Amino acid sequence: MSQHGRKYSDEYQRSLADREGFWLDAARSVDWSVEPARAYSDADAPISRWFPDGELNTAYNALDRHVAAGRGGQPALIHDSAMLGRTTTYTYAQLTERVARFAGVLRAQGVGKGDRVVIYLPMIPEAAVAMLATARLGAVHSVVFGGFAANELAARIKDAAPKVVVTTSGGLEPNRRVEYLPTVHEALATAGVPHLPVIVKHRDGFATDPGTLAWTFVDWDGALAGAEPAAPVPVKATDPLYILYTSGTTGTPKGVVRDNGGHAVALLWSMANLYDIHAGDVWWTASDVGWVVGHSYIVYGPLLAGATTVMYEGKPVGTPDAGAFWRVIADHGVKALFTAPTALRAIRKMDPEAGLLAKYDVGHLQTLFTAGERLDTDTFHWASRVLGIPVVDHWWQTETGWGIVGNPRGLEPLPIKAGSPTLPMPGYELQIVDGMGVPVPAGEEGNIVLRLPLPPGTLTTLWGDDQRFVDSYLNAFAGCYATGDSGYVDEDGYVFVMGRTDDVINVAGHRLSTGAIEQVLGKHPAVAECAVIGVADSLKGQRAVGYVVLKSGVTIDADVLQAELVALVRKEIGPVADFKNSTVVEALPKTRSGKILRKTMRQIADGEAYTVPSTIEDPSVIDYLLPVLRPR
Repeated sequence: MSQHGRKYSDEYQRSLADREGFWLDAARSVDWSVEPARAYSDADAPISRWFPDGELNTAYNALDRHVAAGRGGQPALIHDSAMLGRTTTYTYAQLTERVARFAGVLRAQGVGKGDRVVIYLPMIPEAAVAMLATARLGAVHSVVFGGFAANELAARIKDAAPKVVVTTSGGLEPNRRVEYLPTVHEALATAGVPHLPVIVKHRDGFATDPGTLAWTFVDWDGALAGAEPAAPVPVKATDPLYILYTSGTTGTPKGVVRDNGGHAVALLWSMANLYDIHAGDVWWTASDVGWVVGHSYIVYGPLLAGATTVMYEGKPVGTPDAGAFWRVIADHGVKALFTAPTALRAIRKMDPEAGLLAKYDVGHLQTLFTAGERLDTDTFHWASRVLGIPVVDHWWQTETGWGIVGNPRGLEPLPIKAGSPTLPMPGYELQIVDGMGVPVPAGEEGNIVLRLPLPPGTLTTLWGDDQRFVDSYLNAFAGCYATGDSGYVDEDGYVFVMGRTDDVINVAGHRLSTGAIEQVLGKHPAVAECAVIGVADSLKGQRAVGYVVLKSGVTIDADVLQAELVALVRKEIGPVADFKNSTVVEALPKTRSGKILRKTMRQIADGEAYTVPSTIEDPSVIDYLLPVLRPR
């Protein structure tokens, strides 16, 4: 437990009343090439600029400065592969040296300040190395989750326009090997850049020989062996560090842009104050580098703080059993674990009484953090009971990059309420408003908004599209960022997040666009129109279910159609969509303007109270759909 004794209320109030002073104080945790004299500039409002006169290098702050401080022998990254039964540890000195040399590899491919590098890698150390090496050059990385199919990867390559793509032979799943090279090859062709250089890290056991493909292939190991190390390149605090694509409701991915300076300051503040993790502590985030949680809290956050970060290649169950997480905690002396509720539900399903926990000494574990989706009260109480430590939910988004609402364990910890991620973090002025933007009373559900400016570390814009950034997030409520979530605040100020207000669903912590899935289903020759909704799922939070209307005169066996639609989604979007269910219906409920009433459909499917909008075109459609949508 932290001994700081600083009160949350004092820190939070100061962050709003003295924004400059609060964040300039926080910025002292960073090593700057040019120290900022100002915290915030609104010269480009509504786009925020943090530490506009500062310069730094993020990779230097994550690596070199710890070596310079005499801690080069401390473990920086522990790679634990349950898939291979192998653990590899890199000290800060070793990781710094490897990152510097891979930066030299990238530089030899023409990568410099401001250029983009697309990274398509599984949970292997090279993912962190490639990210940090890109940052070392002052370049901009865009990591794409390895579960995405070629079309999704192509869309990101086309938008980011990288100088080079970094990938590997493939990824490991409990029952199969996933070949990456054919996917990358197809994506490059689809994006119209078939000869873009591709750096490939060889892994044994995969079928595709990169040398046989018609592309510009660079072998990772060979290039690294002859590379000249690259020194850190200082950049402006406001320069982009990375692009991370998130689902848009139209199906077009949105490239969230994170800057260098605000990002470093915010993550350092959060590691110390939200998570109570400091130099030398062992921290494990059980996520993937392809998601924002992996960016912030597998790679950058813990390394900026000088902690030891665990990167896990495995699953919560099946590698080999439901005791896998407890084994990792015991083997590496993990102080705090950050995971998604889905993982805990999977463990509980396989081992309801956590009998496997008794095999391992998890005495180092002080806190379990969850995020990525709502922590249901059953899972909260189960984890609290079996572990006997604080189970701390917190809430944030790809766009914010760090916690909007949380329980700051490094300050004076706050009482935990089941179902609530607790209170807004410093810098986030959160309000619950109605459809007109008027604040609602405590206990009343409404739209969760954040008054501008957002704090450091949050998105600065969308890649190449400032107007889409404004339209997507800032236009709905004047002077506010619209989170797209609904919820309420209770009489103690605790925030309760109830769900999405748009058409993005959350499958096992992965945000997916229902519009993108609908576009894929609509490609089937038998489908006239369709709706995809996120139905509550006891394991994954939500699952995507499709309701399709067949073209007139078309007949097709329902099981055959479902199998073909599942295969289509898997090919176009990837296994990450976890799409398995479709139902043929005669009609979909629509407003008179043609908008499908997805929210009403979801409420019926989840057994919630619902109101049929007065704008519905044909109320009888709801009566028809009731037995189809009602939980079975």
